[in-house]
Amino acid sequence: MRRVGFLFVFCAVFGSLLQAQDVTTTAVPFLLIAPNSRASAMGEGGVALGDDAWAIFWNPAGYAFQEGSEISMSHAKWLPALGLSDLWIAHVVYKQPVEALNGVLATSLTYENLGEFTRTLNDPTPVGTFKGYELAVAAGYSTKLHPTFGIGVNARIIYSHLADKGTGEEAGRGTATGFSFDVGLLYRPAHVYIPFTRLDLRDNLSLGLNVSNIGPNIYYVDKDQADPLPQNLRFGVAYRIINDDYNSLSASVEVNRLLVHRDTTEKKADEFYEALYTTWTGGSFSEQLRKFTTSVGVEYWYGNPKLIALRAGYFYEDPRSGNRKFYTFGAGIRYDIYGFDFSYISSVEEQHPLGETLRFTLSIAWGGK
Repeated sequence: MRRVGFLFVFCAVFGSLLQAQDVTTTAVPFLLIAPNSRASAMGEGGVALGDDAWAIFWNPAGYAFQEGSEISMSHAKWLPALGLSDLWIAHVVYKQPVEALNGVLATSLTYENLGEFTRTLNDPTPVGTFKGYELAVAAGYSTKLHPTFGIGVNARIIYSHLADKGTGEEAGRGTATGFSFDVGLLYRPAHVYIPFTRLDLRDNLSLGLNVSNIGPNIYYVDKDQADPLPQNLRFGVAYRIINDDYNSLSASVEVNRLLVHRDTTEKKADEFYEALYTTWTGGSFSEQLRKFTTSVGVEYWYGNPKLIALRAGYFYEDPRSGNRKFYTFGAGIRYDIYGFDFSYISSVEEQHPLGETLRFTLSIAWGGK
């Protein structure tokens, strides 16, 4: 497939995810794309779940409560409404308990294929072709600080290749490299009793917090025009409503927002350590709240052991801060050590780039209970 123009990929990737005029854009937004079908089907939220290999993305602290090894792979055609057959993203993750470290180690690879482009001069004259792609390699570690409290960290190397060389006044190559890290916390209380009720939340409640993509700004050609990484804050709650021999029903609610800030002229982005504070300045309380997105999801499992899953969710973003609104659906099946899941996004708006997104995930887990 052939497409003209370097800026097209910028508009396709950034514009599809961040559409409102008051949204601060970032570099390498592919780091925010939900990797697995299960969490995607639950409104694209998973920070309080953290009970499978994909915790490396949602909340690495989740590994602290896991047993056994797992390898999982996922694939999705990205922004299908744009009709670009070679725009896709794939992930693979592996996690392994290490007794000597009293914790779990994990590693992952994310690869986004942006397709083939035709390089032109300032006029439409073609002068060659190139392929665009982005990738990230991460490694993580998690352990328990207390039987009910886990902590996890990731380190990540990022490589973005949007062009093989500049043209005209843009000297150099259209590539960028960077690094980032994540910090996650997960709390699963052993006993929580609600007074004046018969509810006991023991082993059914979990609360998760994750700050991801913490790292220095990156640039392609001009260091003075460096863009921030998509530093992101997630907080969520999950609760298992039903849990008997053959039925399990869980629900989750999650909020998240970018921790990114530029000055009023949008010419220079604050460094990541500055943005941890400046993100929250310059606006009323209601304006700050509208910059959060909300994910709500439910998951039902049938079988002993778990055999078939049905999932649904909803994702909401304020119209003034991106306006992404979509329903999510999905299902999964488990047989012995093998699992297969898929998810589907149904956008509220017609012809939204995220609409009709399908994700497929294959997993193999062994050694756990």
